Amino acid sequence: MGTLDSPNPLKHSVTVFRKFGQMLMIVAVLSATGTHWLAFQSVAWTTMLAENLQKTSLASAIEHTFDGKHPCCLCKEIAKDKQSEKKSDLQTELKKIDFSHNRFEFVFCAPAHFYEVRTTSDAVISLTQAPALPPPKELLG
Repeated sequence: MGTLDSPNPLKHSVTVFRKFGQMLMIVAVLSATGTHWLAFQSVAWTTMLAENLQKTSLASAIEHTFDGKHPCCLCKEIAKDKQSEKKSDLQTELKKIDFSHNRFEFVFCAPAHFYEVRTTSDAVISLTQAPALPPPKELLG
């Protein structure tokens, strides 16, 4: 009798969640390091090169794409967004509080008066005595 369900669905879902978590971590690291701008810029350059190849030769299209004098609207938008991201990073750095290191001394002082507290508990006294040999018969059971 065949079924469409996995014989161990819990194992499959754990694997899916683990892979999803790994992919999410990779995306987070790439985003934090600014790699997303490289991906966007690569798409923009590829699009520009394809458009320029329809109009001119390969050498001319490559020169026109990468000379920086003829940015497309996507390149302009990427440059604008990168600049605004840098400005927000700079503003965040300015908001940081600078704590200066002040040296201080910590001195232990003995109290002027103290009282010794004695206990007369039998339990404490029994801790200082050797155990009974042989052990009591009640414990041997």
